[in-house]
Parts: sequence; structure tokens; C-alpha cells
Amino acid sequence: MKSSGALFSGQTPLAVRMRPTSLSEVAGQRHLLGPGSPLVALADPEAQKPGTVSVILWGPPGTGKTTLAQAIARSSGRRFVELSAITAGVKDVREVMQQALDQRDLYGQSTILFLDEIHRFTKAQQDALLPGVENGWVILIAATTENPSFSVISPLLSRSLLLTLKPLTDADLVTLVERAVSDARGLNGSVVLEDEARDAIVALSSGDARRALTALEAAAGVAVSEAEEGVVPTISAEQVSQAVDRALLRYDRQGDEHYDVISAFIKSIRGSDPDAAVHYLARMIEAGEDPRFIARRLMVHAAEDIGMADPRALQIAVAAADTVQLIGMPEARIPLAEATIYLATAPKSGAVINAIDSALADVRAGKIGVVPIHLRDAHYAGAKRLGHGKGYLFPHNDPRGVVTQQYLPDVLRGTRYYEPTTHGAEREVAERLDKIRRIVGD
Repeated sequence: MKSSGALFSGQTPLAVRMRPTSLSEVAGQRHLLGPGSPLVALADPEAQKPGTVSVILWGPPGTGKTTLAQAIARSSGRRFVELSAITAGVKDVREVMQQALDQRDLYGQSTILFLDEIHRFTKAQQDALLPGVENGWVILIAATTENPSFSVISPLLSRSLLLTLKPLTDADLVTLVERAVSDARGLNGSVVLEDEARDAIVALSSGDARRALTALEAAAGVAVSEAEEGVVPTISAEQVSQAVDRALLRYDRQGDEHYDVISAFIKSIRGSDPDAAVHYLARMIEAGEDPRFIARRLMVHAAEDIGMADPRALQIAVAAADTVQLIGMPEARIPLAEATIYLATAPKSGAVINAIDSALADVRAGKIGVVPIHLRDAHYAGAKRLGHGKGYLFPHNDPRGVVTQQYLPDVLRGTRYYEPTTHGAEREVAERLDKIRRIVGD
């Protein structure tokens, strides 16, 4: 048996070693790397034009934001400074700006400032970038995994091009992994990668290049340690499974994935697809989402998208929320799944939310009118002298339980806010309400 240390000892991670040295080596992102594109222009050493536009790279982890910035710097010959928003402060930013100004004025050299995770910068820290960007002291390449519309200040956004990176395709990842196996910077042909193992790595990576190379490196370590002396180590799908004991989800509870997955979860329930809904539920659970958050969304959905079509839906959602509080995870996954499946298969109606929103719109528009005198409170001293309650008909005195009587203010008489559908239990509600409205006479 070989020691994997002989192959990997003292080396930097494979994902770092395999970073492209030029844009031509970058896997994926072809939509950003066509001839004449802003990134290609930045990388061109002949295009050292003052005032070259700054860019903000927005995309999921592992899609090449840092890689693109470093490849541009290596190709362009510009001075390159890298800061991380995790560790840098306003003082660091101002020092970089001053040095960039000096380099420009003294040596005519432009500076690329690569700022990783710009969404972690406060407004004051982002403000410190503005003079340098606006006056062309630096060309800013900022990277973020969060929507810049929410995480980057407007003045900086307006002075930069926003470029969106996409998760790598399976074909991109295959190219990347196979290159890492053969390239001298990578594993240098020291292992053989079976097709099934390669496909497993690609499937586990979810479009993330860094994850793919990390999984490859770990699987290579397992293959080397298990190989017989004198035999070239071969990476199998089983060894990939050993090395990567589960697929880590690209899901940030504070970032876009949080909103995208919960949105897909609710839309799948609304669309009556229990399988898709359970899938997104599983993604949230596996990523460590707060189960109370999921339960709250289920309660809202039960009232908003099911409502009177199945009044039990809200009861079940509330019961699931109570159960989450009482038993916690991992057992709470079961009532959450039960509620999810019940809501997804329940009949749907938006009549309740439409009713309250329409009524609120009228109230906010001042369309309220006075309370009819026969409905006013007649229990306090002097109320009867004012005529309050006079003429009120008590519904229980009528054998039908309903009487002909005006309830809405005059200005709203005849208005219909609640319009039941014919879905589920609401079909019966619609029939009953039709009879009631004919008697009431509004």
C-alpha cells in the first residue's frame, strides 16, 4: 500500500494549483469571454486605456470569480492588488487607493483591485472605494455571491458593469477534471480516473469547479493509499464516494440560494407538485435551514394559496409548526414533509388573500364610508338616544339564520371582496354564499 502523502505532501490544494493563467484556460463563462467583451479587454496588455470600466462579478461559489480576476491580472500586465472583504477595512482600502494613484502618476501603471466578497463590506467601506473607481485610480474587479442590487451601494453599482457568472455545465466540469488529472500543475498523470468516477465527481459538484477539484484530490488520496506497490492508482466511483461522504449543498442561509430555494419550494406546493416540494424541503433541511422558518412559510402558504378550498390545510401547517417546536430536528423533518405533501396535494384557492387585499386597497384609498346606524354599538349610555342599533335584525330569530339587512357602508354597497372558487371545499362555500347573498340583499 502506498502513502498518499508521497503524492500530495507539502502541496497547495489542487483547486489553487489548477487556477488558469490566462482567460483561454477558463472553464465555462463563454458568455462573458467573447471577442471584445469587457473581461477580454481588461486582459489585453495592448488595451491599457485610462478609464477602463470596473466590473462586479456575481455568481455562485466555484464559478470562477477569483480565477477570472487573477487570469486578467496575469495577462494584462497591470499591477494587481487583492483584498478580502472579510479582513480588509477602510484604512486598507484607502492605502490601496493612494498607492494606485502614486503608481499612475509616477509610472503610468494602472492598478487592478480585486475585492473578494464585496457584499461583506459595510456602506462606509464601500464608500471608500468610490473616489478610486470614479477617478480611475483603480480598475475594480469585485466578486460577490449575493445579489449586488441588495449588497452593493448604488453609486458603486452605477460606476461598474455587473457581469453574472453561471454554474459550470457538466461538460465544463469534465474538461476541468480531466485537465487536472493530466496537467503537470495537477496530478500529472499519476492516477487513472475511471469514467464512472469522473461522472460521480461532476454530479456531486453542482456546477462548482472548486468542489469538483477538491473531490478529485480527496479521491486520488484514497486511490493512492489503496493501490498495490508498482500499480498506477485508479480512482473508482466507490473511492469518490469514500472520499466525499456527502454532496455539500451550495446554499447560503443569508444569500440568494436561501430565497431561490424557498421560492421554488412554495411555487412547487402552489403548483401541486409534491415531489418537487419535498425535493426543495430536503435541500433546505440538509443545508441546515431553520425548521421554524420552513414551518412559518407553510402556514402562510396554507392561508394564502389554499384558504377555504381546504380549511384543514392551515390546521395541519400549524400542527407541523407546533411539532417542530416540541420535538426539534431531525424528527421534525417528518411532520414538515407531511405538511408539505398535504399542502401540495390540497385544492388551491387564492380567494382569501384576494378578498383581504382588495378590502385593504379600498380602505387605503379612503373608500370606507360610515358604519350603518343599525350596526352601531348600542350598549353604552346615550347610544339609543342617538339611534344606534335601531332597526337591527337578529339573524338567530330567523329560521334560516340569515336576514335581509345591509352590512357594508353605503359607499361600498354591493361590493364583492370574497369570490370563492369551485375548488375543493370552496365549491360548497360558493353555493352556500350565493344563497346567503340573495337573502341578505347586498
